Amino acid sequence: MFIDPNEQSYRPCRYGGVKLEFRGPKRDLKDDYVAFLGGTETYGKFVDAPFPQLLEEQTDIPCTNLGLPNAGVDVLLNEAGIAEMASGARLTILQVPCAIGMNNKFYKVHPRRNDRFLGARQPLKELFPEVDFTEFSFARHMLSNLRHVSKDRFFYVRKELAQRWVVRMRRLLGRIEGPVVLLWFSGRTPEDHFDDPEIRFQPSLVNRAMLNVLNADVARLIEFDTANSDRADDVDTEMVDKVFSLMSKHVVRDLPGQKAHDRAAEALIPAIETILKK
Repeated sequence: MFIDPNEQSYRPCRYGGVKLEFRGPKRDLKDDYVAFLGGTETYGKFVDAPFPQLLEEQTDIPCTNLGLPNAGVDVLLNEAGIAEMASGARLTILQVPCAIGMNNKFYKVHPRRNDRFLGARQPLKELFPEVDFTEFSFARHMLSNLRHVSKDRFFYVRKELAQRWVVRMRRLLGRIEGPVVLLWFSGRTPEDHFDDPEIRFQPSLVNRAMLNVLNADVARLIEFDTANSDRADDVDTEMVDKVFSLMSKHVVRDLPGQKAHDRAAEALIPAIETILKK
């Protein structure tokens, strides 16, 4: 079920010198553990039991949830300590992040809240002279607007993001010692809707070609389709309408629900057990 925000049990915690808060309960990083890196889905926002917690319950393997709401590649790569914590794990599960939350030649994002749009750079202003970029607070909203204005010109923005994403993902993977499993946790395949920045097509602007470049850097790619998880049956729509703000309602309905997390855990267990036995 989804958690009432007034009764959230995320038990926020911090590790070492990392300033960001992760979802608890806090784990002892001196022991063997599997690390989970990712964004809102890995963190398990609005979900009672995210898949890292379920994996620990079902396998007795200590699991450390290092997911961060709205995390893009930039915060995972640049926040001191995250790659180090993943390197201390026997295995890292990395949820494929979208390609939106990165600084690039066209625009700037917040260093920790990678979904926040901080401003357009001159090349983007020249590419879209009719757009008032002061109207945007979020990168996704800005990109959706640009795609609506001109798909032809938006192509150049998407191309830039794809190139940056591959470079930074390879850099992140290179900093993590030990095997890494990529998790595609999405309601679409890597071939579908990859040019649409809307949240329902997470990980936005990532496609199969981009994933293929990472093949040599990861132990495995696991593709889990949340579209087959009966999302509609997983949402208490009456509760959502009663409790959440208009913006939160949109986010909640586009996030995978508890059944998706249940099945993602089931899909990951065989791969994790096989890799850990080697």
